Amino acid sequence: MSRSSDSTSPSPHRVLQPEGWARPVGYSNGIEARGRSVFTGGQIGWNSQCKFEVHDLPGQVRQTLENIVAILAEANAGPEHVTTMTWYVLDRKAYAASLKEIGAAYKATMGRNFPAMAVVEVSGLVEDEALVEIQAVAVVPD
Repeated sequence: MSRSSDSTSPSPHRVLQPEGWARPVGYSNGIEARGRSVFTGGQIGWNSQCKFEVHDLPGQVRQTLENIVAILAEANAGPEHVTTMTWYVLDRKAYAASLKEIGAAYKATMGRNFPAMAVVEVSGLVEDEALVEIQAVAVVPD
């Protein structure tokens, strides 16, 4: 059985939290959603002019999330509609060491919406300066 999210989540979707499972921190195990789908391509930590202004992981995460929010806005969607994200990082140890700063950047950009997420360590990204790439899917309710 699953139950819906607690009232602190601004998401219009239902968080899938199996009975008896430990509650994850910073993400959800699953999301149930119905509506219009919005998909972002993999976004990286450069600005709208394809220039890197920051060269640290938390700064690039913040810029990457801001890029995702800008794309969502084009579809009249927001962070609360994101149902899943896949993060690709070059260094999982650097990711783990920066969780406090990454969490602050996430909350500042995405709020308290915690979609289903995966973080994958990769050997490289298309842009040499990129430290992270994030792909998101949002569902805007009908």
